Amino acid sequence: MSKGFDDKKNGDLSKLLQEAYGSREDLAEVLNLATEMLFYLEEDTFERRDVQNVASAIRFVRDILRQGN
Repeated sequence: MSKGFDDKKNGDLSKLLQEAYGSREDLAEVLNLATEMLFYLEEDTFERRDVQNVASAIRFVRDILRQGN
């Protein structure tokens, strides 16, 4: 789901979000799902791929925030 974003020329957060997730709203949906997963995660509650997509989104946000330093 997430594409590489290590190119400093693409420092615009909106552009990075659009390239990786389509829109801020799409990323917000993935992060919303992450919140629900953290509260209710039990075996066979969510598809494995959905959990992996959420983990990728969280990593993406973390790395973008770190780039600001």
